[in-house]
Amino acid sequence: MNDFPRLWNIEESGFVDLFAQLEAPWEALHRLDGYLASLLQKAGASGLMVLSPVPEGVHIEGLVYIAEHCVIESGAFIRGPAWIGPGCEIRSGCYIRGSVIAGSGAVLGHASEFKHCILLPHAQAPHFNYVGDSVMGIHAHIGAGVILSNYRLDGKPVAVRSMGTGERIETGLAKFGALIGDSCEIGCNTVLNPGTILGALSVVLPLSNIRGTWPEGSRLPD
Repeated sequence: MNDFPRLWNIEESGFVDLFAQLEAPWEALHRLDGYLASLLQKAGASGLMVLSPVPEGVHIEGLVYIAEHCVIESGAFIRGPAWIGPGCEIRSGCYIRGSVIAGSGAVLGHASEFKHCILLPHAQAPHFNYVGDSVMGIHAHIGAGVILSNYRLDGKPVAVRSMGTGERIETGLAKFGALIGDSCEIGCNTVLNPGTILGALSVVLPLSNIRGTWPEGSRLPD
């Protein structure tokens, strides 16, 4: 993966097997459904397995595992398959609509939608966000109104750009949002266009429109 920046500390991700021996970082999205099924099977979830308090006004359906010490607020809607790790926050108005993995301490926020995505431990999408077909790294944070756009306007499959050569590389994904590295900070009301890859420790200023592949520690717009 020399054409792409350092993204995630795999050993601390909690999901080592998902990321092991990837030829390209977006292959984690190709593997997501199968890996999620194995997580649910290991947890013994054959339907709903919710180990945290669920207040009135929460809707949960499908194959869903929610670990201990999670805070689930009234008004959340959760459709499986989904695996939610310990200590997560699922805030009022959160819409989880299938194929979602959230690592320990992740925040799935108010009026935010999550679909076919992975939030590594302590990733935060707290307010008015869309996270689809994407991976958020450990302690990655997206501000209010940030959108991880996952579908091209022309409907063509999403390609990425090599960091070194700028070469266009096909991903085989019709929908692909963003790969956000560990400890990235994305400012409010930013759009990351389909196929954006941000190396760890990158910062994106508010009201930005970002595409492409960016090295570790980038400050954007540059």
